[in-house]
Amino acid sequence: MEFLPVEIIGNILSHLGTARDVVIASATCRKWREACCKHLHSLSFNSDDWPVYRDLTTSRLEILITQTIFQTTGLRGLSILMDDVDEFSASTVIAWLMYTRETLQCLFYNVRTTPNVNILDICGRQKLETLVLSHNSITGVEPNYQRFLCLKSLSLSYVSISALDLNLLLTACPKIENLALVNPEIAMSDAQVMVELSSPTLKSIYVEAISLDKFILEANSLENLHLKDCALELFELIGKGTLKNFKIDDVSVLHLDIGESVDDLEVVDVSNFTIIWSKFYQMISKSTKLRRLRLWDVVFDDEDEIVDLETIAVCFPQLAHLALSYDLRDDLRDGVIHYGLQGSTFLENVSVLELGWTVVNDLFADWVAGLLKRCPNLKKLVIHGVVSEAKTHEECQMLANFTSSIVQLMRKYMHLDVQFVYE
Repeated sequence: MEFLPVEIIGNILSHLGTARDVVIASATCRKWREACCKHLHSLSFNSDDWPVYRDLTTSRLEILITQTIFQTTGLRGLSILMDDVDEFSASTVIAWLMYTRETLQCLFYNVRTTPNVNILDICGRQKLETLVLSHNSITGVEPNYQRFLCLKSLSLSYVSISALDLNLLLTACPKIENLALVNPEIAMSDAQVMVELSSPTLKSIYVEAISLDKFILEANSLENLHLKDCALELFELIGKGTLKNFKIDDVSVLHLDIGESVDDLEVVDVSNFTIIWSKFYQMISKSTKLRRLRLWDVVFDDEDEIVDLETIAVCFPQLAHLALSYDLRDDLRDGVIHYGLQGSTFLENVSVLELGWTVVNDLFADWVAGLLKRCPNLKKLVIHGVVSEAKTHEECQMLANFTSSIVQLMRKYMHLDVQFVYE
């Protein structure tokens, strides 16, 4: 180790992750202390990494962090995540940011202060490329002054911000590619809660736990759209047909519009969602490049509806991964399932098939058999089921019959990799 250059030692220390480990390692010898002071690239203070952080008084904790940061030069990554810790002095936190901002490229910041620290004022016009901000408030965004010319990734979690300031913040980031919004507190001036965002460079957006009347996103370069645990009356995407991955999970939305040009869609993943199959299919029907389709725990608005396998086979010839899981009323299942399996077109390219049902029974086994016939080049089958803790004799017998049916069926498909996942 004595022959290692200090630059290499600095890289090693930068990969340790926690500031506590860095401080301990740097005490090894003079050379390691020099590497820590002059060649350390990243530093992380996380209250979850070391329980002692929560036992220290705020003033003592501020001194420890200050001493550690001020011993370094040229930090590129700084993470200060202090959950369940009392409020810090704003002046102390500002000193940390002012000391590191000229070289900082990545900042993870979750610190409660009195008063609130304006991150945009301090870190604007610098080299920051990634900003992850939690439990903070943003007001009065000035895009001409608070510009982030290098910022490519922005994440806001539990952040209070107005709809106008949020859009202005995107405007202040001319190179932004990734945006994450998790449970933001959107301040509105009128009764209707509406957010309008526009970015010509945005490629990926993740939105979680947000409740709005209208969410309108204009993004001509968007490739990835993920909505989770949201309640929206209207969601509209305005773009130029660059979307490749579309995922929604546990979302309530009355009107969903991802644009007319969806030719480049490769992945559609829908779970815990109520759909009208005819309208949903119309929305994605031109996506001939679709390679993965997942409809999981979906509820059909019309009880007579079900996924039409023939339509999927004809419209999505490149489909390689198909996952289906839904439930219907007992008195409708048999006829509707038969309708869903009608047709003769094969799913030639499907190599992975995932199937799930809330009740594992004989009808489910027939459904599995019908789908296997339509996938001649299948390599892997995953069956998902729900098994309750307290089972009646009838339920046990049903599960036994299903197991026997699947064992008998698999004798025809000895080449398949078959997996069972029970909850």
